[in-house]
Amino acid sequence: MSKSYLILSDGAVYEGERFGAERDATGELVFNTGVVGYIETLTDPSYWGQIIMQTFPAVGNYGVIEEDFEGKCACRGYVVREWCPEPSNFRSQYTLDAFLKKQGIPGICGIDTRAVTQHIRECGVMNAMIADRVPDDLSPLKALNISGGVREVCAKEKTLCPATGKRLCNVTLIDYGTKRNILRELQNRGCAVTVVPPTTPAEEILADHPDGVMLSNGPGDPAENTACIAEVKKLLGKLPMFGLCLGHQLMALAAGGQTVKLKYGHRGGNQPVTDTQTGHTYITSQNHGYAVVSESLPVGRLRFVNANDGTCEGVDYPEWRAFSVQFHPEACAGPRDTSVMFDRFVNMMKEVNLCL
Repeated sequence: MSKSYLILSDGAVYEGERFGAERDATGELVFNTGVVGYIETLTDPSYWGQIIMQTFPAVGNYGVIEEDFEGKCACRGYVVREWCPEPSNFRSQYTLDAFLKKQGIPGICGIDTRAVTQHIRECGVMNAMIADRVPDDLSPLKALNISGGVREVCAKEKTLCPATGKRLCNVTLIDYGTKRNILRELQNRGCAVTVVPPTTPAEEILADHPDGVMLSNGPGDPAENTACIAEVKKLLGKLPMFGLCLGHQLMALAAGGQTVKLKYGHRGGNQPVTDTQTGHTYITSQNHGYAVVSESLPVGRLRFVNANDGTCEGVDYPEWRAFSVQFHPEACAGPRDTSVMFDRFVNMMKEVNLCL
């Protein structure tokens, strides 16, 4: 392996060794605290435009299994302390290195990822690059603008997905960069799902007479998706709605609220979230760099808060038969603490007598 560098826009430089695709890359450097689930992380479209760094030191030990892919690999780079060249798993199809080469994603290993994580926690997320040499001028890296991710990873056409078993409800899933397991969770609960692009007019969605609408996850700054927000605003109160991650943020913006960029975000499968109604704390999977400012909402009530920093993790809108969560209840490889959110959505549709 050849020498390579992780270069941050503030001038910090970390030396390592290259693996994966043999090319340079730039993006927003973010860290993920998950111990497992690197396959799902690498194939989560919400990482569009970002360089992912794993805080767990050993990655790739169970290889790559395509059945576990969540969607399109949309990240720009991958940073690890150590990657395993000989995975031990009967399901493994090939190595992490082979996956990155296949996807055209450069990686760098041998990096002290804990030190880089501490730097990011102190200074905040920032642009970075993986390169064979350190450039003299970092101004282009500092000026790099990561935007427009939703249109890059979203569904481009309408798709019909049947329910698993008996059909109970018809759900329209607006795809801003959805993960496959969201679709599976709905199908396994008897929902026939119509996946539509984010540009689909609200009038067209309502004309299909769905029993409920789900807003998916996706990448980037929620506030830049003004056209999407306008369509969500037209749908609020018309039928039951469930927003997840970016969908949660877009629902809040459509309701008149505001969002804010977090210093370093929440990414990983070990994020504690407290239900303000019951006092119960769940361990959740998360991947987001923005949060809803709950005090800015003119309607709705705060339902979930992050137990670490008190940020908004979910809002109920009883007047609209809608709710949203910032975390991922569909998480694979877990945790599964909050999968009941999908049951709540199905029960909400049943309660208004819309389901068959």
